[in-house]
Amino acid sequence: MTNFVLVAGAWLGAWAWDEVAAALRAAGHGVHPLTLSGLAERQGEPAGQQTHVRDIVDEIERLDLRDVVLVGHSYSGVPVGQAAERIRDRLTRVVFVDANVPVDGESFLAGWPSDEVRKAIEATGYWPPVTAEDCAGQGLTDEQIARFVHRATPHPGATATEPAVLTGDLGELAGTYVKCLLDGDEPWGAAAQLLESERWELVNLDTGHWPMFSQPRELARVLHESVTAP
Repeated sequence: MTNFVLVAGAWLGAWAWDEVAAALRAAGHGVHPLTLSGLAERQGEPAGQQTHVRDIVDEIERLDLRDVVLVGHSYSGVPVGQAAERIRDRLTRVVFVDANVPVDGESFLAGWPSDEVRKAIEATGYWPPVTAEDCAGQGLTDEQIARFVHRATPHPGATATEPAVLTGDLGELAGTYVKCLLDGDEPWGAAAQLLESERWELVNLDTGHWPMFSQPRELARVLHESVTAP
């Protein structure tokens, strides 16, 4: 049985995957949404970049999961990519959902304009949650935006500013990159480079950056097909 380990991006916890998880379970998969340290019900727990990597690896080892499809959305692509290297013997596939791809020695914030975010982190230690305005144009209903904004929690700043640690080439792993087209036409930077590997495939979704809210059944279908296609 395939075991999906689902890790949401900044400000979110395991709750963000509720609808996707239900659809995957209905298809017969094992599903394990994960809340990272310092977020959602784990608010207040100290967290750095490597804390989040350990969160993922420790949960997979604690549950003794095999045939793992490790899914990282947005920010969590950075710790998920690092964790994927460390669980190679348990890993079937890694899936990045409109996610940042880790680069050895670089932080999540590297490579894009982030001065305001850095200033907020320096001042408070946290990356402030999204507002309703931040969610505009991403295929979300007013109800979905309200739920997202209400449940979002401040993101531990060190996880976004500390560097990733990689020892190998993620292109050697079997993987899927899901690009959400309302958030840009095509992958860029390290994601684009990763897709040059023959072991990686690109899947486009005609929705915004948070498909677990805007198109959960379609996202579940993509995840299911990533391991069931010939």
